[in-house]
Amino acid sequence: MAHEFGLYLDHQHPRPVRGGKTKVKWQDSYGNSHDLDYVLEDGGTEERLGHPRAFIEIAWRKYTKHSRNKVQEIQSAVLPLAETHRHTAPFLGAVLAGDFTESARDQLRSHGFHVAYASYGMILQAFRNVGVDVSSDEASPVAELRRKVRSYEALPAHDRQTISAEIARVCASEFDPFFQSLRNCLERRVTQVAVLALSGTSVRFEAINGAIHFIEGYDEATPASRFDHYELTVRYSNGREVRGSFPDKQDCVSFLGLLGRAG
Repeated sequence: MAHEFGLYLDHQHPRPVRGGKTKVKWQDSYGNSHDLDYVLEDGGTEERLGHPRAFIEIAWRKYTKHSRNKVQEIQSAVLPLAETHRHTAPFLGAVLAGDFTESARDQLRSHGFHVAYASYGMILQAFRNVGVDVSSDEASPVAELRRKVRSYEALPAHDRQTISAEIARVCASEFDPFFQSLRNCLERRVTQVAVLALSGTSVRFEAINGAIHFIEGYDEATPASRFDHYELTVRYSNGREVRGSFPDKQDCVSFLGLLGRAG
């Protein structure tokens, strides 16, 4: 999809723009760094950081007792960045595998994440379909686990690729909607831009009653004199909406230019 939409896919690898460091790190508006898994960037290269179009995190957990903690870890990494780049409304995705409770997955969705979930049973089935048993539990002997690891490591590259394809097939009911949502975000187009130029003088009060009294007595027919700021509302074809408030023309036009580049 990165190739299709002409985007740069950042992942864990030595990247010159990071000084050759391997970890994918992005800073929020407060200067805090967050470790990530995948970022789709508009205008990004090995040497230049682009504008984020999608943040996608991945996680494996065995046993549901750990799932809530991992979900909160994902939120704490991505949500500050989503707020920092809220004006371009990047896609937020989480691909989870293993044991994650429904409530943990719903928690991510409530924060705007699109979630694809490959359950532990789905993973076991995908491996079984190519003759590999990777099942285990807390009582599994270490010797048995080592034997299963060696069995997997002995597989030729072709069989490993077959397992990947089998996971995608078994989990298609989860992956297909996830990637369609990503596609909808990357394909989105602006359907409407509402511009509101506000004028007038800001009046401040120390108590609510004073503000109520002013509003009740305000003559809306009186023309405002001094320009104050612009407010923009941009609506997209996929239903997303972004808003911005800008003090002057230059900031307003720069914002619209950024949205034009980001779709």
